[in-house]
Amino acid sequence: MGLTRREALRLCGVGTGAAVLWSQWAPLAAAAPPAARFKVGVTDWNLKLANKPEAVELAKRLGFDGVQISLGVGADRLPLADPGLQQKYLSESRRLGLPLASVCLEVLHKNVLKSDPLGRRWVAEAIPIARALGVNVILLPFFGKGALETRAEMDYVGDVLRELAPEAEKAGVVLGLEDTISARDNVSIMERTKSKAVRTYYDVGNSTKAGFNVVEEIRWLGGERICEMHLKDNPGFMGKGSIDFPAVVDALADIGFRAWAELETDAPTGSIEKDMATNLAYIRGVMDARNAKAAGT
Repeated sequence: MGLTRREALRLCGVGTGAAVLWSQWAPLAAAAPPAARFKVGVTDWNLKLANKPEAVELAKRLGFDGVQISLGVGADRLPLADPGLQQKYLSESRRLGLPLASVCLEVLHKNVLKSDPLGRRWVAEAIPIARALGVNVILLPFFGKGALETRAEMDYVGDVLRELAPEAEKAGVVLGLEDTISARDNVSIMERTKSKAVRTYYDVGNSTKAGFNVVEEIRWLGGERICEMHLKDNPGFMGKGSIDFPAVVDALADIGFRAWAELETDAPTGSIEKDMATNLAYIRGVMDARNAKAAGT
């Protein structure tokens, strides 16, 4: 545990000698690492309850801090554009005391933002929905046929989001880029939008599979450029694969990340509840170890 100046002087005695000793203790007092203070949520689609208010109760029962919900896929409008469905989510959240963490615009898997004009419409429609639900992050996925592969595609997405960002800013909503490109490429899109309402939605599983050093990227991005995280090492349990989660948690603590980290984990044994509980216990254990180090215990 780091010592305060007063504690050091009390232990060392008073006077000139104490002042000298404090000059030796001070670097140690300042060296205590920050604690891991992010919140751990879960994705409703990994609970197999996508777009269903029942996900709130299950997330609560499993011990999560919150739940990330999908906005659904519709022909004419997003399912969560329905005020009645919004109220069901909000009522469950209030009843159970479990926050809605963020929303995912999953329809972008179908109407990809990099080339389909409908993608732009869905992002615009998602902004007031997020505000009505009281969340401030919309996950924008870029995978499969929607994956960003060329500089031209990245620039196009940046230009589209630059047009949409002012409405997001007014609503107090962040548009989060989740993809398989590098942290630096994500930042180039963010900078092209000229808006703080566009940030990186960092997924350690996706970025590891894409060949990036996730700990280095997290530290390079810093806390201001990451709006939210996905934690996973699918298809197995966290802590049993290639991702060094203690190092990930250390990096998140060091950059001062205090937003949501959602578990987007598979169920290796086939039991969603048991496997989610196992992964949650694991990441909480890693956080506890970091926090014990921060406290000096």
